[in-house]
Amino acid sequence: MTADDNNDAPQPAANPSSDGPSFSVLSQYVKDLSFENPHAPNKPAESKEGSNIDVQVNVGTTPLHDDAHEVTLNFRVEAKTGETTLFIVELVYAGVFKIVGLTQEALRPALLIEAPRHLFPFARQIIADVTQNSGYPTLMLDPINFAGLYQQSEARAQESNEANTQPN
Repeated sequence: MTADDNNDAPQPAANPSSDGPSFSVLSQYVKDLSFENPHAPNKPAESKEGSNIDVQVNVGTTPLHDDAHEVTLNFRVEAKTGETTLFIVELVYAGVFKIVGLTQEALRPALLIEAPRHLFPFARQIIADVTQNSGYPTLMLDPINFAGLYQQSEARAQESNEANTQPN
């Protein structure tokens, strides 16, 4: 069989950046991690109400070079039983994303919705591991609706702009 007879030869891949927008994860990493276990080794007893877990998350972006952007997920998780703090986890998990071919209007949602959606499972696993390794039941965070957070943020920004443009 000659090379001309081989129809299964791989074809060169098209350049994705020339065909339209592209979204690539260049790297991801822990920027900061803190776990506070104030009562170790003597954990407080569960209250009758059980544990109360407060989860706060913020998304940040920083333009880097070329078409690269750093996106950070900032978590603060505090578990309490009654008024007693069981533990506090603070995690800043980040990724560098290369996004090509988007308009400025489309870039913001890509950075604040799609990028965090890619990072979340990894941050969730880190929080689960650190809580379990600290002697507590594994804390698996519920999925986060980053599109909803983005829409709320945009609505607040619009309300703020409208309030600032009102005549006195």
